[in-house]
Amino acid sequence: MVARYLSRLLKSEPSYPPELSVVTRPTLLDLQILRRLVEQPRIGVTELAAKLGIARNTAHARVEKLEREGVIGHRGREVDLGAIGFELTAFVTLEVAQGRLREAAVALSAIPRVLEVLGITGQGDLLVRAVAPNGKQLHEVIDSILACPGVRRSTTSIVLTHQVPFRVGPLLEDEEKRAR
Repeated sequence: MVARYLSRLLKSEPSYPPELSVVTRPTLLDLQILRRLVEQPRIGVTELAAKLGIARNTAHARVEKLEREGVIGHRGREVDLGAIGFELTAFVTLEVAQGRLREAAVALSAIPRVLEVLGITGQGDLLVRAVAPNGKQLHEVIDSILACPGVRRSTTSIVLTHQVPFRVGPLLEDEEKRAR
């Protein structure tokens, strides 16, 4: 009986909800690796190891661990959406009917031009980042967003310029300094 209980316990899922993540504090070496990958997304493991003064196997193991844990995905690679014809970016704040947030998020994830959906506090419930090549198609994307189940109201803001583009380099550099 004890063996069966221990077996079940070891196979059981964590007690926290699946949407919560367990965050571990990155080491100084993890931060250094992350910063190099952000600065040079195409860097090879051998070159990364040489720049950091560590063994190639250590660099390889750390990068694999960061990938496995979901800390890094595409190694900092970004796509310039404007360069491939998606000139407009919009942020759409949605008010969702009570109890329908998950349903709305699932429906939003099925819209290819919806890049990101964030749960927020404040004036709305969800913040959606969407793209389109022109105003007419942006209107169609927004219509698709509004047709999602549970969506009651929206406010749309269109991006005119990127004053400070998305970046993580300065954050990682600051965390490195704090870790020393």
